[in-house]
Amino acid sequence: MKTILQLSQKLETEEAVDFVKSEFEKHLKAQLSLVKISAPTVVLHGTGINDDLNGIERPVGFPIKAMQERRAEVVQSLAKWKRLRLREYEIEPGMGIVTDMKALRPDEDLGPIHSISVDQWDWEKVMTPTERHLDFLKAQVKKIYSAILDTQAAITQKHPLLSQDLPAEITFLHTEDLLKQYPHLTPKQREDRAAQEYGAVFLIGIGGLMESGEAHDGRAPDYDDWSTPTSASTKGLNGDILVWNAVLEQAFELSSMGIRVDKKTLELQLQERKAEDRKSLYYHDQLLSEKLPQTIGGGIGQSRLCMFLLQKRHIGEVQASIWPEEMRQELKTEGVFLL
Repeated sequence: MKTILQLSQKLETEEAVDFVKSEFEKHLKAQLSLVKISAPTVVLHGTGINDDLNGIERPVGFPIKAMQERRAEVVQSLAKWKRLRLREYEIEPGMGIVTDMKALRPDEDLGPIHSISVDQWDWEKVMTPTERHLDFLKAQVKKIYSAILDTQAAITQKHPLLSQDLPAEITFLHTEDLLKQYPHLTPKQREDRAAQEYGAVFLIGIGGLMESGEAHDGRAPDYDDWSTPTSASTKGLNGDILVWNAVLEQAFELSSMGIRVDKKTLELQLQERKAEDRKSLYYHDQLLSEKLPQTIGGGIGQSRLCMFLLQKRHIGEVQASIWPEEMRQELKTEGVFLL
């Protein structure tokens, strides 16, 4: 039997989650000049539209009876789909779209910050080719961080005990910077050090090989640009927004984003990943034919942001999903109730 305390905590959390989501979306749309549109939960297999993330995650797929058993896949993210939609809607530079993306990632390792259910604000905006540089990327990151700060202020006013110690400005670092500073640490440990020191960091250059010959973390070759040189020793026009999570005492990723590949960088990154067979797929063909607009975009975790601002220990406290019963029971003994 659920206690009255359990039910009260869950309902209060649900109300707070709804407030955070509506508040942040309002600020995000204003900061980035975005219009909200509907989003698909499935896309057709074999088009190249679905994201393969790090390249190893298996999408959920099924045949469609009314389409001669053609296979469809539950989305893993909408990075490529959004770019096609921007062309279809003839969106002008400086404007963009945002969706309420729901995805399934069955290969996730379940735990405090990972669920098989993914919910995020998937956003994308049109930019000009002349804006394809690091300063433009940083400007968009600052706008997103401003929306986070505005949402933090709103939830703190509503619930004063939920004050967060976020810095007024986000710090920009490159993966090469962290490697040189902490050469004997793992990439995750480097992120922890940086997030704890600065409070909020945008870590640039995710996916490409560093001078050490290793990548800081994985990234698919066909949406973010992780190969464009930005200095004599750095490259990449993408990155992650990380904050220091004092509850979990670790770096906490809120967003993955970047300037998207153009024809040149797509060809280079497909070659580097030995994935040139993708060129024949619909999405890749459209991009290589230069029929898609130049864009910047990313995903911002809805449950991640709620978990962080509401100071929750487990993502299951702010998101209804599937959890092992032993995990539920163990957390329950610690006073953590999963939805």
